[in-house]
Amino acid sequence: MRPRVIAIFAMAAGLLIVSVPLFAHHGAASFDTTKKVTVKGTVVEWFWANPHCFLRFDVKDENGQTVQWVVETQSGPNITPLGYTKQTFKPGDEVTVTLTPVRNGRPLGRLLSVVLPNGKKLGTGGIVPGSASGSDYPQ
Repeated sequence: MRPRVIAIFAMAAGLLIVSVPLFAHHGAASFDTTKKVTVKGTVVEWFWANPHCFLRFDVKDENGQTVQWVVETQSGPNITPLGYTKQTFKPGDEVTVTLTPVRNGRPLGRLLSVVLPNGKKLGTGGIVPGSASGSDYPQ
């Protein structure tokens, strides 16, 4: 009986050790959650996957140089009820993206909302920096 208890304890401890990185993955430490940035650009790629979807788009900076931005959002099943699909963005689409930027100043962030070429606005249901209600975007 004793070896069985030890084996069960060892398996439980092993599962806990393996699962710790999964919890750490969902932190917001790399994002400056006190800021939001809005940029207009042209879609390069919409990557629909788990655990996150990514939108890659080109933006012209103040010097006329092209800067490629990448924003992440939740997984497809989580954002489908908000109006997103695998076909929401197509290369060449002109979009206006509002995001929470990363702290190091690189052109990366977490998607808060996007205005599509047809004028439709999609949100992510996330917390918006500086909003009194917690979210200024469609849930």
